[in-house]
Formats: sequence, structure tokens, C-alpha cells
Amino acid sequence: MTRIAVTGAGGFCGSHVATAAAASGADVVCVGRRPGPVGRHVPWEASADVPDLKGADVVVHCAAAVGDPVPGSPAEASMRAVNVDGTARLLRAAAGRPVVWVSSASVYAPGPKGGRVREDHPVGGHLNAYGRTKAEGEALALAAGAVVLRPRAVYGTGDPHLVPRLLAGVRAGRLLLPGPDTELSLTAVENLADACLAAACWPPGAYNIADPAPYRRDEAVRAVLRAHGVRARIRHLPVPLAVAAATAAQALARLRPRSGPALTRYAVDQLAHGVVLDVGKAEGRGWTARRGLADHLSAVGNSGT
Repeated sequence: MTRIAVTGAGGFCGSHVATAAAASGADVVCVGRRPGPVGRHVPWEASADVPDLKGADVVVHCAAAVGDPVPGSPAEASMRAVNVDGTARLLRAAAGRPVVWVSSASVYAPGPKGGRVREDHPVGGHLNAYGRTKAEGEALALAAGAVVLRPRAVYGTGDPHLVPRLLAGVRAGRLLLPGPDTELSLTAVENLADACLAAACWPPGAYNIADPAPYRRDEAVRAVLRAHGVRARIRHLPVPLAVAAATAAQALARLRPRSGPALTRYAVDQLAHGVVLDVGKAEGRGWTARRGLADHLSAVGNSGT
């Protein structure tokens, strides 16, 4: 029986990976601050310690600090301690075992992309610490011979970030989105979990992971709002105005770093510039995305939430 160590198994993505691994018949070890949904728990503080990976055949690294912290804040320093320094400690502990490192499409250079984004798209010019530290962490992983997965905007049951922030953006029956409608990729957490389990046998390198087809941004947002019983009209804010508002919000947040900015340039970039991932490289290894947004929203509607 294959023993798979899943870091961050107490979190959103890691819990789905751990559950999928157990369902496949693997012996699962959940490595992180909190126990995972299945298997044995091995405590690990990614920002300070070297994990105990004894007995593991494969390591899937999902543990990460996620967010959009104020530059120079303690939260930014903590993000580096987890995403970069924690990666170095994990790779040292892996000691040559196959490692699947879950990265993010946020590593790609911001701004308009033009066409489908392949894995050789430039990495750099990041607008926040998250993209920057994920890029630095995955560089360490790639240098160590790991498989790096780059999903975009992961959603699904238990999502603590994407949909909650979208719903929180509704004000007085309106939701402001930067720029005109665009096309973009999203990644169902089930598709990411499938890729994590398959990727241990892939050649080292970076692989994009996304749903079977891209979405029209406004249509996808309306579907999410409907599924959650939220009535709101979408209004488009010119991108320069949105960037100016985000810049002002970030400047104000520097005076109150614990509260965080209401809007950031990173958030504007993610919503305004369509990013469609080319997943041909992963599909060439036999992986196929099996879930889409409609599947998830159908389950949300049936649950009455």
C-alpha cells in the first residue's frame, strides 16, 4: 500500500487531496497544524519546523499561507516563512521522495496575457507577497526535481477564500467588477486533487491545472450568486479607476496593517485580465478534468446553502 504524506491536510485543498488519496486505497498521513479528515496526524509548523515524513512514499505539499497582506506587515513575513522557508524545510525532509508541490497560477506575470497561458509564460512582476512567495517556493521545488501544479482560483466545498470574498463584495444589491466581461480559468478542487494523486508519476516540471473549459467571468459570477441565494446586479468599473481605488486602499491599510485593505491591485488584476490556462501538458500525461462549476453549484443548490 502506498503511503502518501499530505501537508496542509487540515486546510481546504489538502483535505480534499487527503480524502481522495484514502478513497484510492492509499495510507494517508496528514502533516500540518491540524488533523486532516482521514488518516494519521503528524503535527508540523511549516513556518518553523522540519516535518517528519518517515515512512512516506510520496509527498503532496498543500500547506501554504494564502492571502493579500499589506507590504511590510507581520503577515507578509509569516507568508514567506511558510511558502519559501517552509518549502526548503519540506524538501530537505523529503530526501529524494517524489514531491508534488501545489503552486498557483498567481506566479505568472500580471496584466493581459493574450491567448492561452502555457507553463513557459513569464513568472515575475508580482503584485503581492502571495504570488511572489509562491514563485520563490516553487522555484526551490523545481530545482529539487518536484512536480509543480499551477491551478487558478480553486473553488469547491469548504472554500474559505474565493466565493466568500465574492459574496462579501455585494453592496446594496450591486457587485462591482473591474473592466468589461472576460474569459478565465477556474479550478475545481476535485480536479486539483485528482492531479495531485496522478502527478507523482509525472516527469518533474510545472503543469497547469484547470477545469475542462474556461468561463465567461460575469456569467460564472451570476451563477455563483444565484446558487447562494444572493440577488445582485453586476456593474463594471473602468480598470484605471479600480486600480486607483485599490492603490488608495492599500496605502490606507499601511496605517492599519492588521485590518488589511478592502481592495488590492492583485484582486483587480485577477478579475480584470482574463487568464485562460493551457492544460495540454497535464492532459498529455493522462490527466483529465472531470468537474466543472455547474457540478459544484448544483450541489450547493441542493444543500440549500
